[in-house]
Amino acid sequence: MTDDKLHFTSNFKESGFVFAPFNANEKAILFPIEKSECLTEEIKIENINANENTFLVDETSKENHINIVEKTIDKINKSELKKVVISRKELVKISDFDLLEIYKKLLHNYKNAFVYCWFHPKVGLWFGATPETLLNIKNDDFKTMSLAGTQVDEGQIKPIWKSKELEEQQLVTDFIEDQLKDISTNLKINKTETIKAGNLLHLRTKVEGKLSEKSDLKSLIRALHPTPAVCGLPRNLAKDFILENENYDRSFYTGFLGELNLDKKSSLFVNLRCMAIKNKTAAIYIGGGITKDSNAKNEWQETVSKSKTMKKVL
Repeated sequence: MTDDKLHFTSNFKESGFVFAPFNANEKAILFPIEKSECLTEEIKIENINANENTFLVDETSKENHINIVEKTIDKINKSELKKVVISRKELVKISDFDLLEIYKKLLHNYKNAFVYCWFHPKVGLWFGATPETLLNIKNDDFKTMSLAGTQVDEGQIKPIWKSKELEEQQLVTDFIEDQLKDISTNLKINKTETIKAGNLLHLRTKVEGKLSEKSDLKSLIRALHPTPAVCGLPRNLAKDFILENENYDRSFYTGFLGELNLDKKSSLFVNLRCMAIKNKTAAIYIGGGITKDSNAKNEWQETVSKSKTMKKVL
């Protein structure tokens, strides 16, 4: 950036790099292309080893997360809610902070993810390695995906997915299809597959189509964000429950980021597996989808597994 001002977009018609929060009612930060300097650098990542540090479990954080998950399950059983994504923030002290080394470790360990380092002097420093594409669009042709279900990669040739994860994945896919049917044509839903992201496996279903003439990029983004994979279903009810009960500000976690309208293309990614750095402390954000079949202690353990994605590089 050629200045330190905060620039925003609300119509997504500008060109540049966008960094948007979870709450779609808040403005998205924009690095306008005309105020940016684009540089290319080859980064060598050979002989990069992940840390094997042991981090103690915060028993208070564990108890709080289990309690809110149990509250969520109870709410789902007594309301129209089908799924709510509940998350938490974990603070980790950093003894020797090296920005480039952390970025190299993310690149080395998460080859199938969109890896980024983002900084603005009035916002702060963020890192991430996200496996989830929100949207790729060129002219009017777009691709997106539903991503849900998580298990630790134990080297299985054919991982076995339980009904809870399969149902959760189908809910996300159905939502995306329903959201897009009125603003697109030639909609195609591909077969669900297993993908790897770091030490975790996920279920993914690719979706593609063509934006209708009466629609635009903003309407497409608003239709997709926040997806049920980071919010829940029905979306508005789940979002209200999250804002009322999570007891912390997600900020840019589960928002989205990426290139906006560059060469008639936009590539946007959901901000998962991310952390914010401040005063030698990493705020790591993790969460999981809760349905009527969820088990609170298992959901806590899933967040512990997900947190290792970021802890390995600190």
